[in-house]
Amino acid sequence: MTTETTAPANAAAPEHGPDHGPAYGPDHGPDYVHGYSQTEARRLGDQADTLADLLHAGTAYPAGSRVLEAGCGVGAQTVHLLAASPGVRLTAADLSADSLARARSRVAAQAPAADVTWHHGDLHRLPFPDGSFDHVFLCFVLEHLPDPAAGLAALRRVLRPGGTITVIEGDHGSAFFHPETPAARRTVDHLVRLQARAGGDGLLGRRLHPLLTEAGFARVTVRPRTVYADDARPALVEGFTRRTFVAMVEAVRAEALEAGLSTPEAFDRGIAELRRAAEPGGTFHYTFFKAVAVRP
Repeated sequence: MTTETTAPANAAAPEHGPDHGPAYGPDHGPDYVHGYSQTEARRLGDQADTLADLLHAGTAYPAGSRVLEAGCGVGAQTVHLLAASPGVRLTAADLSADSLARARSRVAAQAPAADVTWHHGDLHRLPFPDGSFDHVFLCFVLEHLPDPAAGLAALRRVLRPGGTITVIEGDHGSAFFHPETPAARRTVDHLVRLQARAGGDGLLGRRLHPLLTEAGFARVTVRPRTVYADDARPALVEGFTRRTFVAMVEAVRAEALEAGLSTPEAFDRGIAELRRAAEPGGTFHYTFFKAVAVRP
């Protein structure tokens, strides 16, 4: 069963990000450095499927629970959230109408019986009464917000006292790989710099505990979830190293060139050398951070 609520996408957005023009567009919300292409939607799906056991382990809500997924995007995490918690009453919210349409299609195909309400609007100004939800879940959302503490505070309002919030974020500074070259490392750093220019933070994972504490949550617990891929783990080499991380960095080529961070030749060399981590003899390490906290 699915229902939908709507809100004007441009009526609930902060006006600007720090020195980078509008942080929220008329449909997509915060500048999403990875873009909204079909290729990016496919990359998100590959990432979610590859990491489902790692990221969703330990997250299961009782049937009948009122759960908000803030920033559901194309539904890549939504289907895994529903699979782990059958019978929940899920509200999936996102500021991008295009992403919501893709999420609805994904859920209809993979979890057609799920009880999902779709909300098109800004997580900073959700139209739900205080304490509307038992649990809030968000994955790879805070890294794109100019003020993640403010976003968390807005989500705390709609969470009932005693309810939990689960937050998952990556940290590009945790990417270690072999063989590592200066060109490959610079290309990864371009992604971090571009995200900062867009008002986000590609290194946010390490900040989860202070952010949740600042936003008024209690009993904050943060645990690392590490991915390591080598020749003995071919599924991770393909699903994460090649199709998730390298694809993510490669996708910002045009933005990096436009920003003057690299030349075409230097960027392409960096990507070619980064790809060696997914070839025989290569290794790749990355850490996600998963936080759980309670609204007092």
